[in-house]
Amino acid sequence: MLDTSARLLRLLSLFQARRYWSGADLAERLEVNPRTLRRDVDRLRSLGYPVNSNSGTAGGYQLGAGATLPPLLLDDDEAVAVALGLRTAASGSVTGIHEACMRAMSKLEQVLPLHLRDRVTALQAFIVPLTGKGPTVDANALSAIAGACRDCRMIHFNYRSREGAATTREVEPHRLVHTGRRWYLAAWDTGRDNWRTFRVDRIDAKISPGSRFVPRDPPDGDFAAYVSRSVAYAPYPYRATVTVHAAAATVAERIPPAVGVIEATGENTCNLKLGAVSLDSLSVYLALIGFDFEVHDPPELIERVRFLAQRFRKAVRPE
Repeated sequence: MLDTSARLLRLLSLFQARRYWSGADLAERLEVNPRTLRRDVDRLRSLGYPVNSNSGTAGGYQLGAGATLPPLLLDDDEAVAVALGLRTAASGSVTGIHEACMRAMSKLEQVLPLHLRDRVTALQAFIVPLTGKGPTVDANALSAIAGACRDCRMIHFNYRSREGAATTREVEPHRLVHTGRRWYLAAWDTGRDNWRTFRVDRIDAKISPGSRFVPRDPPDGDFAAYVSRSVAYAPYPYRATVTVHAAAATVAERIPPAVGVIEATGENTCNLKLGAVSLDSLSVYLALIGFDFEVHDPPELIERVRFLAQRFRKAVRPE
């Protein structure tokens, strides 16, 4: 049986691993009787941990939210995941969190066991981020939007369009979607009476909360798919629909959601929808995806592909 100090650490770890425990389950895990369990819970409370409990046949315990963050107990894989996540976040697309990430990383590295420190060091040494110079989002704005999504509260903000035009929007925020390079807000725009996608880096950081709203069902059943269609297809002057002769999962490995929308049509075929600013860029991109394909629309793209195919044939002399 574990001694008292070790048992308290084990009890705290169990509370952090699952939201709610019955008294019987906890006593069994710790190999103690219910009376000893109650004493251990009281000890945690005396140390400042807000442990809530209820009695009866369905009685149990739950670690509540306190005034300060309690120490977290992580297993090996969780510790490595947190260390890498902090390092990645420090160089990511969100501004204002670099210093906090590095402080947390420093604290974690000080207490990592040697074998875990070696794992983290090896991973960090051989992972090279491909950083870009694109716009970043403000951490406070991101938190404000996420909180409004959670609380079902409308928000007001100034927004800058792709063309640079400034507008004021009132929206019902539903989800934040991260594509890997950009952050997007999927929201119901009350002024347009329709769903809209907003790039968060174009939203002014001064976000004003409004009244509460009743959540709506996601457009077409999926917020992520809606944002994918909005950013990969809808905003471009030339939009193509093609059949790709490869499985949807295989095509998805080469085409990220922010570039094209993939819909499986068979075991080895799928439809691909994507947009571009010119017919030539669409044609070249399709030629380079590495699969056979058939263009369905627009008609201008079909003609452009035929023209380029003839040009390529003329460029290659017969052997």
